[in-house]
Amino acid sequence: MIAAQYKWNIKNVDQPSSEAQALAETEKISPIVAQILWNRGYQTPAAVHEFLNPGPEQLHDPNLLHDMAKGTARIEEAIGAGQQITIYGDYDADGVTSTSILYETLNEMGANVNYYIPNRFTDGYGPNVAAFQKLIAAGTQLFVTVDNGVAGNEAIDVANAAGVDVVVTDHHELPAELPAAYAIIHPRYPGAEYPFGGLSGAGVAFKVAQALREEIPQDMLDLAAIGTVADLVPLVDENRVLVYFGLQLLQQDERPGLQALMKGAGIKPEELTEQSIGFGIAPRLNALGRLVDATPAVKLLTTLDDTVANELAQETEQKNRHRQELVQQISDSALAQATDADHAQRPTLIISGHDWHEGVLGIVASKVVEQTGKPTLVVNIQDGRAKGSGRSVDAFNLFTALDGHRDLMTAFGGHHMAVGLTVPEAQLTALADALDVEAGKQKLTESGPSELPVAASVSVAAITPALFQELAKMAPFGTDNSQPLFAFESASLTQVKAIGKDHSHLKFQLQEGAHQLNAIQFGAGAHVPELTAAPDQAAVLGAIEDNVWQGRHSLQLMVKDLKLSAETVVDARTNRVHQAMFKDAGTYIFFHRNIFQQLRDQVPTGSQAILYDGTVQTALPTDTAVFVIDCPDATSDLETVLQQLQPAKVTAYLYKKESLSQLGMPTRAQYAKLFKFIATHQQVDVGHQLAELTKFLQIPRTQLVFMIQVFFECGFITIEHGMMNGVAHPEHKELTTAPSYQLRQQQVQTEADLLLCPSAVLKQRLHAPLN
Repeated sequence: MIAAQYKWNIKNVDQPSSEAQALAETEKISPIVAQILWNRGYQTPAAVHEFLNPGPEQLHDPNLLHDMAKGTARIEEAIGAGQQITIYGDYDADGVTSTSILYETLNEMGANVNYYIPNRFTDGYGPNVAAFQKLIAAGTQLFVTVDNGVAGNEAIDVANAAGVDVVVTDHHELPAELPAAYAIIHPRYPGAEYPFGGLSGAGVAFKVAQALREEIPQDMLDLAAIGTVADLVPLVDENRVLVYFGLQLLQQDERPGLQALMKGAGIKPEELTEQSIGFGIAPRLNALGRLVDATPAVKLLTTLDDTVANELAQETEQKNRHRQELVQQISDSALAQATDADHAQRPTLIISGHDWHEGVLGIVASKVVEQTGKPTLVVNIQDGRAKGSGRSVDAFNLFTALDGHRDLMTAFGGHHMAVGLTVPEAQLTALADALDVEAGKQKLTESGPSELPVAASVSVAAITPALFQELAKMAPFGTDNSQPLFAFESASLTQVKAIGKDHSHLKFQLQEGAHQLNAIQFGAGAHVPELTAAPDQAAVLGAIEDNVWQGRHSLQLMVKDLKLSAETVVDARTNRVHQAMFKDAGTYIFFHRNIFQQLRDQVPTGSQAILYDGTVQTALPTDTAVFVIDCPDATSDLETVLQQLQPAKVTAYLYKKESLSQLGMPTRAQYAKLFKFIATHQQVDVGHQLAELTKFLQIPRTQLVFMIQVFFECGFITIEHGMMNGVAHPEHKELTTAPSYQLRQQQVQTEADLLLCPSAVLKQRLHAPLN
């Protein structure tokens, strides 16, 4: 009844290998944790010890970074000469922390330094020619970019022409043609690869500060941790060290701005984790750059004035609340659009609107992907151009899909999972069609759900405070070091209820014998009826966390996914016939004779195919599986079939090649155009000249055939031997009285009932006749 959103790849670490047992004994850790680490590639005592015990000695020599010596020498030269240094940053959390790290470092070294955070809406990302020219005119003699620059060829050429050097510090993908910068400090520079290529922008800035100060800048670890977590870079190797110690500094941070920001976010320093950064601190720093100007974020992070810090924190909190409101408003519209007649059957989505704030469209796209499982572009249309962001799924490389269609866009960039783009409004339809074609090339619809690595399938009794403390040693968690997930497949669900202001969240208790474990899943409140009806058929997947309430600690499962093992109704709706539809034994139901005749030979041996004609003559065993191949003309027909057959399981393919809802009913103008044509033309060979007639009248073929049938049934025309002629002085009849017209209305309503509704609504509708 509830399908899993992910494919669970269970590693069975509850039965550790002999190698993991040996590691556990050597490092004095539990066998479960040893097996998790073994599965993640930590397979020697030294590797396990280093991972579980981050230390400053694990930080690499910053001078191993390409051009580090050259770049820092130029910065020191500028400091000695009193030259104006401008740190050119970025407007996201990684960018503002990077800027703050180098700004504070150069200030402490006595530099004449300022910073510039480009505006998302006027400057765009990275070095901007106009901004560089303005800063040079104001006195800048050396640029140091942070979290950007490797794609800033044009602006850097402008600086070079003006005699101003540019030191680039960046971590983004390197383009084919690198800029002519004085120095490029980058962990993945070709031919000079640093020992760890996964640094964030803040991580690279931290390494520059380390090289300049000739010691580890411990007071910058808090900023480095924020930028590293916010940018979703791998939390392994050097990044793990930065975040591990950065979190310790954040728990006792003396920065007035961060103190005020955390207070406003309700973050208690003693309970702060990497999740506090990811869901509390980073979104607030990002909110400024998404909505207006991110410059105050740097002021907030670097000020020593309590009053200024409180004012900036309040401003940031207000902007974050506004950002949340905008995301909610736009998401509601975007999700409604994603399931309408124009989008429901598409494998990819382009969602568009007017007066949508462009700074939050990436977040909205992520929400649509989460709800629909489809790669999604969300754009705002203004002045004839559509600008926005896209997010994808693991099985679909969004950058590759769009890269071959740059002729349809005026701006484009990104990577596998996320893109930004600008498209002429007139090209949106062509781009949507192109995306669907690319989905076919990448076999998106055949890929199935994304896979989740699962540590083990365990009993509730196995979840103890001791195990939690062992797992906590693996933190901080993030990219490439995900929090271990555990599957519970034999527990019952009790105390199932929806919580939250809008009852959108799910809370329950896992019960197994005398053992219980509280669980919560955000956004899953709608599952309450199904889980309550089948509490013993659920399988639950989640991470173990420490829940603190009024000073009391208890273990809680944060649910990542769940499923009901025995689904009564499977939503497999499709707009194309594929071989997988006919692989299982059962009874195959058809509602249209032409489809029945085309596909009945595909039904597997030992199964039967039934064409429904108002009754079902065959009696079926109660354990029979039924496969509904095509979409009926009336919802009641399907309900009657299910009520009569009472199958144990229903798989609803509901195939329909062309959506009548999307085509719509013919307009009055189209009817008038056809009527006028009939009045002035005789002996029209509709059997052979339909294509020409479609082109002449500019009415879609399917629509025109339907209109001719309606006219025929109303007695407005005759058709003999394929020749159409108008009837002189026909009897007045309303078009709505034609059987074809009434059937079309019924089919459109059936599509709304069965094809355009959310999956949960379809399952509920088909489950009802089975009771």
